[in-house]
Order: sequence, then C-alpha cells, then structure tokens
Amino acid sequence: MKTQADIGLIGLAVMGENLVLNMESKGYTVAVYNRTVEKVDRFMEGRGKGKKFIGAHSVEEFIASLERPRKVMLLVKAGKPVDDFIEILIPHLEEGDIIIDGGNSHFPDTIRRTKYVEGKGLLYIGTGVSGGEEGALLGPSIMPGGSAGAWTHVKEIFQAVAAKVEDGTPCCDWVGANGAGHFVKMVHNGIEYGDMQLISEAYSLMKNLLGMTHEEMHEVFREWNTGDLDSYLIEITRDILAFRDEDGEPLLEKILDTAGQKGTGKWTGIEALNLGIPLTLIGEAVFARCLSALKEERVQASRVLEGPEPVFKGDKKAFIRDIEQALYASKIVSYAQGYTLMREAAKEYDWDLNYGGIALLWRGGCIIRSAFLARIKEAFDRNNDLPNLLLDPFFKKKVEAAQAGWRRVVATALSNGIPVPAFTTALNYFDGYRSERLPANMLQAQRDYFGAHTYERVDRPRGEFFHTNWTGRGGETSSSTYNA
Repeated sequence: MKTQADIGLIGLAVMGENLVLNMESKGYTVAVYNRTVEKVDRFMEGRGKGKKFIGAHSVEEFIASLERPRKVMLLVKAGKPVDDFIEILIPHLEEGDIIIDGGNSHFPDTIRRTKYVEGKGLLYIGTGVSGGEEGALLGPSIMPGGSAGAWTHVKEIFQAVAAKVEDGTPCCDWVGANGAGHFVKMVHNGIEYGDMQLISEAYSLMKNLLGMTHEEMHEVFREWNTGDLDSYLIEITRDILAFRDEDGEPLLEKILDTAGQKGTGKWTGIEALNLGIPLTLIGEAVFARCLSALKEERVQASRVLEGPEPVFKGDKKAFIRDIEQALYASKIVSYAQGYTLMREAAKEYDWDLNYGGIALLWRGGCIIRSAFLARIKEAFDRNNDLPNLLLDPFFKKKVEAAQAGWRRVVATALSNGIPVPAFTTALNYFDGYRSERLPANMLQAQRDYFGAHTYERVDRPRGEFFHTNWTGRGGETSSSTYNA
C-alpha cells in the first residue's frame, strides 16, 4: 500500500464512511480522520480493514499522510463545524493545498469561505454530494464549485467515484466559481421537496378520493416507473406502498403524518424571494411540510372545521391517467422554476452555469435522478439561452397534452376538499406565465394611491414612471420604487 494518501477525509459519519469506501474501491488510497478518534479505530478494524486506508489520530498525523498538493475533504455538519475545521487545518497546510467541503453548506457561506481560504494561499471547493448513503457508496451526483485552479487536482477522483449515465459519462463536472456548486445542490434539494410533495398528493388522491388499496397504488406507481415518470422517487414510492409491517399491515399507514426538513428547501425559497423569482411550487412544498408539523392543531381543527365528504363517481382508470398527467405537468413547472432561479443567480453572482450540464449531473446518483432530466439536457442543447422550460418545443407539447387532465385533477380535488397545494400552485403558475395581462395593474394603482409608489403606462415607453393624486388631497411628490 502507498505510504501517502491520494486524498483525505474528515468526518466518518454515514456519508463520509461510504464515500471513502467508494474512493478506495476505485483504486485510491484514502486517509481518514474523525474528531472522535474511536470512530477511526472502529472503521479501520471494521469496514476499512485490509483496504487502502490510512487511519489518523490527530490532525498533524492526518496532514502528514497526504500527497501534495494535499486534498482534504470535510464531511461534517454544516455551519460552525466547517469554519472550525478550516481554522484548524490552515496552519498545517501549504500554498496550493485544497480544502473541500462536501456537506450541505449554505452557498453564501461557501462564497465567504472561498475568498477567505484563497486569501491564505490555499484553494477551496464547496461541492454538493447527492444520493444518500447508497449513492455515496455506489456513485453519487457531485456538484463542485469554488477555486477554479483546484478542479484539475480533484477531477479524476471525483469523476471516478461519481454515478455514470448510460454512455459512461460521470454525473460530476465543474459547476462554477465560489458558491456555485452548493447553490446548484440547494436548488436540487428544493426540486426534491417539490417532487416528493407532488408524489404525496398523487398518493393522497388515490387513497382518499379513489379509495384504492396499497396493492392497487403499488401497481400504478410500478407502471408509471416504466414511462415518462421513470425516476428514483417514483421507484421508491412503488416499494414503500408494497412494504408490510410485522403484522402484515401496510407500514406506511403507521407512520405519523409530520414531515421533517433540514432547511435546504427553505433556503431555496428565501433565495427566490431575494432574487424576485416565482418559485411557487417549491415554496408550497416547504409550507406543506410546515403545515404537516402542526399535527395537534390539525387534529383539533378536524373536529371543528367541516368540509365536503370526498365522493368520486367518475371513471377511476381515466382519473388515474389524469393524475399521471397532472404529476408530469407539475413536475415540468417545478423544474422550470428551479432553472429560472439558477439563471437569475448566475447573473447576480457572476457564474457561468452550464444548464444542460447541470441536468446531466442530476441524471444519476442523486435523489431526483430520472429519465425526465435527459429531456431537460436536450432542451438546453437546443437553446442554452432558453428563458423557461415551458417554452421549449418538447415541454410545451407535453404540457398542452396534459393540460385537460391536470385541470380535472385540481378541480376535482378542490371540490372534494382534498388539499393539493403543489398541483394547484403549478397550474396557477402556468396560467399566470401564459397570461399576456395580469391584474398587477390594480396592485400598482393601489400602491400609488396609498404610498405614491408610481406606475408605468401601457401607452408610454417602459421606464417612464407616473404618479396620480388620486384623492385630490395629495401632492405631486412620489416615493421611490423597488423591484425584486
């Protein structure tokens, strides 16, 4: 075995342990360290025994075991622990060495850390890693950004351990400067929130409106996974619906209906608000989790607040096809919004993002991997300046074909009192986006009436602002305006 390691990793929790096993299986020697050094010993005597690992019991020992330029990857809890380890590492590193944060860090922190670490003569990478425990071991999606000069030193390792698509292309490539990698990972997670909420609403309609059994729903998702909706999340939903508890009953119905979250979906929504992008579906997916957490209140409300009793009298098979169409069309909207957010962020933070390439990064290994993403890559291959996926010929045709069923699903759900916030907001966005004229003229008139915020006119050039003395009591002075 080599006396020095190709790369080192700090943080032997689930993701870290599986990722180093992946690296070692691809022929690399890996140094490992954990602040709780007993974890190092357990790993070296357990899953790492007899393999190309160098276990370290101190930072000094760990750094000494690495080939130059040293490549140190952190897989520790986001936030202060990352900053703490950067401060610990810097005194032991030399010019040109590389610190890599592979956790779920917030991209503004990565922007700040890149500048700081580069100021010390070192290189920095903030990389999204998606795929969970299995992905880390067998091949995740990897989204690196940061110091451009670092990429050549880690490219071979990262692309070797990443998931591969059918032609062998790795689901890993350089995303962009400073926080670009973690931003793209954040948007990935936001889209993941949306996909999961849409699937949950489809399940709710089948169960609560159509009265389907778990076996019947399992078959529907099994069939969906062979068509346009083929994806990891549809696949695991199929399996969840078939899973039985020890007593033979469906385990799903024994799980408390309160969803947790780690914050990446919230970050995506907040950044959309900061940049003025209508990321409505992901926002609703986050709020749906927040509403689910109000379990005790909802139980009380269910005893007091009344609504319609769900009754379905139509063609069940036809309505299942409608749900499939609603799910696919809403998914298009979610990705369209996510890509619009990335395009606006690229302008704001001066990133050169490859939008088709990002779809390729997500084709394998990650949680949102799906056949659908190949279509997104094709759309941006046709037009990398595409402002919205809904305007691509393929997706335009798909949404038009799905529209009637999509509307029937939303109307039927609402008339039966079944909440479908993601389906509904997706349709509202579609209708708003295709509207040449929206009632925002009334909003702007109201703003000018009470706050003298001015307005533009349809019969004058854009950029000219006007104020009206609506009551006759106001003056001619107008307020400043703000556009997100």
